[in-house]
Amino acid sequence: MTTVERFTPVQPGEPAPDFTLPALHREGSVSLSAYRGQSAVVVAFFRGLWCGFCRRHIAQLATTQEKLQALGVETLAIVGTNPQRARLYLRFHPTRVPLAAEPDLVTHRLYGLPNTAMTPELDQAIRSLQVSLPGQPAPLPFEQAYAVLRQQHPYEHTETDQREFERGAGQANGQFLIDREGVVRWAYVEGTREGLADTVKFSGDEELLAAARQLPA
Repeated sequence: MTTVERFTPVQPGEPAPDFTLPALHREGSVSLSAYRGQSAVVVAFFRGLWCGFCRRHIAQLATTQEKLQALGVETLAIVGTNPQRARLYLRFHPTRVPLAAEPDLVTHRLYGLPNTAMTPELDQAIRSLQVSLPGQPAPLPFEQAYAVLRQQHPYEHTETDQREFERGAGQANGQFLIDREGVVRWAYVEGTREGLADTVKFSGDEELLAAARQLPA
């Protein structure tokens, strides 16, 4: 696959860039072209398993996946992580969501998802955010919210995770609804709605499902 650097995310109406990546939910690889002519698909990008918010989002995506399947739409999550490391984690924390590994974040760049340098100022700004977690009666300070996520979705960090954090701490997550012809019909990119607050926000799936209902049968 040829790497194409995009400085703006792929937009609705544009063809979705193809990719082939190591599968995590089964043996072999997974590619976007396999869905062409078969099914629409939501491709969800995550910065890495080291990210507690990403692990929570992946868990939530399993519920959204069931709703999408009822509309004839498949789901694939692409995680910026080492395949071997991810398979070890999934052995103890399985998920129903099909997963692919993108250890070098190449496909994230292919879709134009920004990766902002994590400066001390940006890190402090993120840590100053208040986080609304599902099941919590009120927003929590960032550090307290992250501690809750570590309890709910435990993860043992290694040197590999530290390297992935250093490379992708400022990587934006994103979701793209792609029709069976391979065209993007809806997109959400972290940071484009509410700025930094997007990075710690657990939004509902209503907008995505509404877009999926508009796809041709």
